[in-house]
Amino acid sequence: MPDVSSPSSRRLLCALRNVSKHFGNIQACQDIDLELYSGEVVAVVGENGAGKSTVSKCLYGLYSPSRGHVEVNGKPVAFRNASDGEKAGIVMIPQELDLFPELSVVENIWMGLERPRYWHGAFNSSAMERRARQLLHQLGLIVDVTTPAKLLSAANGKLVEVARALNANAQVIIMDEPTASLTEREVSNLFSVVRALKRSNVAVLYITHRLEEVFEVCDRTVVLRDGKMISDRPADQETEAGLVKKMVGRPVEQLFVRHFHEIGDVVLEVEGLHSGSTFQDVSFQLHKGEILGISGLIGAGRSEIVETLFGLRDRTAGTIRLHGEVANISCVREAFDHGIGMVPEERRTLGLILPFSVKNNVTFSSLLRFTRGIFIDTAAEDKFAEKAAREVTIVGAGLDDPVSALSGGNQQKVVVAKALARNPRILILDEPTRGVDIGAKSEIYRIIDGLAKQGHAVLMVSSELNEILAMCDRTLVMREGRLVSSFDRKDFSPDEIGSAAAGVAVNPSVA
Repeated sequence: MPDVSSPSSRRLLCALRNVSKHFGNIQACQDIDLELYSGEVVAVVGENGAGKSTVSKCLYGLYSPSRGHVEVNGKPVAFRNASDGEKAGIVMIPQELDLFPELSVVENIWMGLERPRYWHGAFNSSAMERRARQLLHQLGLIVDVTTPAKLLSAANGKLVEVARALNANAQVIIMDEPTASLTEREVSNLFSVVRALKRSNVAVLYITHRLEEVFEVCDRTVVLRDGKMISDRPADQETEAGLVKKMVGRPVEQLFVRHFHEIGDVVLEVEGLHSGSTFQDVSFQLHKGEILGISGLIGAGRSEIVETLFGLRDRTAGTIRLHGEVANISCVREAFDHGIGMVPEERRTLGLILPFSVKNNVTFSSLLRFTRGIFIDTAAEDKFAEKAAREVTIVGAGLDDPVSALSGGNQQKVVVAKALARNPRILILDEPTRGVDIGAKSEIYRIIDGLAKQGHAVLMVSSELNEILAMCDRTLVMREGRLVSSFDRKDFSPDEIGSAAAGVAVNPSVA
């Protein structure tokens, strides 16, 4: 990819001019003026519901502005749909992989685009494969382009989506939370790709909740709050604390305070737990009122442990005791019956039914409490859902609106509300704040803290070490399917926890 000789060679590619968007009585964004220049990476940050997705979808053509317009190369345009946006050189890569899993890599790269043909009209598959390999090579990915997309890792799937954008001759690439499901090494590789796009004069609109990424890879920062643009400044003139204050309207230290209290008796005891080859010989205790973390690298077996405890995965050996009694949990129903609730890692596929309403998602696993004979007491269901939505601060849509209309952070709150609807004594949280903004994180932390204060026991898997350090009374550390260390809060050390997860020598004290 060619390098840009200097910043002076940059040109204005597209812009939003006084753009506002309304959905009924809800104003998603208001009076947005945003310019994107060639060879520039612009971060868009803000809380969930701040208008980030709406702004990007207006730019891309998925939404038509209620007021204002989009400009491309200095000329006003009126996109009817996303296809019009792509034809104008604007391509969006969504947070969730948007590939056709059963189709090959090359077919995904050419999906929706004009394909090369032979003189007699048939598709020129050799030329398609050659172009696909060339694009992927530019992005540093060597893969058999005839491989089905479902066999790719999340990181390589992102690169295929970038390759498709380049194949569409994109001038502007919108990346929505591109690192949400990537490992640290994969994030580093993606940053290299973003820098290469910048050198090739592509503009990147980079939507992220991870503020450290802003200073790693972005040139400008745009902050949105309540649908309005709060600031548009060079990244090197901002600080993380300053961005947080602009995003939420108050300093970061006021967002969340963990309250500590007396921890009670053992409510869950795991002894010698195995699940096939995914993890072996795991033993620990969880106490009433305790928040117990599970740390470790991706693939260490953390999620597999909690899935086994919740009946989603077979237990091949070991004992589970609840309140001193042996519990044989082989399915989710049995976990429910034993007072265990869970917020799964993948909210969109495992935690929500996206076309269903907010109310129906909240109450779905607890319908028996509203059943009167063969009928559902809808008034009682409505009252319960309203109370649940208020307690976890779900905003952005009404109870009867589809949960798909909510921002990522509010969707996560719906999953939390659904788990809490059964009033579990033990709550399992698997990556509870993945892909949510700092304001939504603060709300979720407040909920978890309140549950522990009320005597609920919380078992929390998290890839964010800062989250473990801030929230947990104790943390277990997994490596390669085994529990290798345990740390009490008074002994928390980022270096030692990280060393244990990576296999560097420490003095472990296994729970």
